Amino acid sequence: MELHKLTITQAHQGLVKREFSAVELTKAFLDRIEKLDKKFFAYLTITKNLAISQAKTTDSLILREKEIPILAGIPLAVKDNILVEDVRCTAASKILESYIAPYDATCIKKLKAQGAVILGKTNMDEFAMGSSCEHSAFGPTKNPHDLTRVPGGSSGGSAAAVAGNLCCYALGSDTCGSIRQPGSFCGVVGLKPTYGAVSRYGLIAMASSLDQIGPITKTVKDAKIVFDVISGKDPFDSTSVESKSKVKSQKSKVDDLRIGVPKEYFAKGIDPEVEKIVKSAIKKYEALGANIEEVSLPYSTEHALATYYIIMPSEVSANLARYDGIKYGYSVTSNRQQATSLLDVYLKSRAEGFGEEVRRRIMLGTYALSAGYYEAYYLKAQKIRTLIRKDFERVFKKVDVLMTPTSPTPAFKLGEKIVDPLLMYLSDIYMGAVNLVGLPAVSIPCGKVTNLPVGLQIIGKPFEEDRILDIAGIFEKSNCL
Repeated sequence: MELHKLTITQAHQGLVKREFSAVELTKAFLDRIEKLDKKFFAYLTITKNLAISQAKTTDSLILREKEIPILAGIPLAVKDNILVEDVRCTAASKILESYIAPYDATCIKKLKAQGAVILGKTNMDEFAMGSSCEHSAFGPTKNPHDLTRVPGGSSGGSAAAVAGNLCCYALGSDTCGSIRQPGSFCGVVGLKPTYGAVSRYGLIAMASSLDQIGPITKTVKDAKIVFDVISGKDPFDSTSVESKSKVKSQKSKVDDLRIGVPKEYFAKGIDPEVEKIVKSAIKKYEALGANIEEVSLPYSTEHALATYYIIMPSEVSANLARYDGIKYGYSVTSNRQQATSLLDVYLKSRAEGFGEEVRRRIMLGTYALSAGYYEAYYLKAQKIRTLIRKDFERVFKKVDVLMTPTSPTPAFKLGEKIVDPLLMYLSDIYMGAVNLVGLPAVSIPCGKVTNLPVGLQIIGKPFEEDRILDIAGIFEKSNCL
């Protein structure tokens, strides 16, 4: 039995039936990481001792014939901007290279309570700023399907770890498609929950009104299992809420399903093969009895990306002000470098600690928030954000879900877009509006261009994660890939 290929459900059944132990399962992944991660560079930190200890705890419960939760003893990887107590957390930045997390993020607490096994922390774009996992201060992650290509970003390390069978599942964070796009590029399932459905407590902030933690898994069923554990109201996060609109399961019924297909999402710029594969996937739903309706999202399509790239840098500018070389993290003073004044400490620590993309976004945000430009840029962007929200509200009066490509192209070559930030930003064109509005969305594999996976994005109404996952599961179970 190849333990590293098991899904959460399969691994749980094997543990319960005592076909293998949690320690054996964990060691199978650790051995595979040691053997293959030099090629992928999915991990920044391996927590071998912690993982073995957690696995032994599950084995002791099984030996005492205790009932175990479904995630008990199942190894996962955690994106390196989510805090795990006493484990290094770098956000893939030199400025936090030696930072040790003093507490667990709420989602980690919930997973630990279930008996989850943490294998380590995964690589990412620095402070989650990027769409390729090339902006890490420690080096790029490579796509397991083609080592010459990117895994997507910013949760590229988590997606590559799942796709390469270096963990059973992983956690990522999504600010503008950072779970869904790498899910699409790596051929795995990526769920971006409704804003507030999962607590952000313990997530290193990039853009607080956009960030959301979610699972990256091998199957839709696994995504639902993880989401059910990590979701819910948290007193440590005032923006978190308890879901109030759970939709009853519709696992096999699609004859009354209304699917909206935004016409603007299939316009100029999409790879013809990607368009063909995604449209074919949507037609499979039509063949099963769903009603397909062309819809329009004019504000979303035309203005979402520009709006995002004003609001996001503005929040970045505020959130990253705390990294000043004084309180914690990298400091020129700790390296005995010359700093003639306190201002010199600030400037040199940030200049040397932050990468180019982070500095670019801080400067953009600072400019947008500055006197004389706030109303012209930031305030106007927030008004457009409201119009984008109304766009979706109008469309969702007609349809139950929206289906779009996750990304306009398959995974691109390493280095292909890194010299042109605008070209890189355009890879998020189908996903940014979802974060601006706070909707749930899932990317599922729906085919391949040669050997490169293509993702289908399913967007739902607020807190209807169960519905979009059930709908995604219909395609997955139909064996249409």
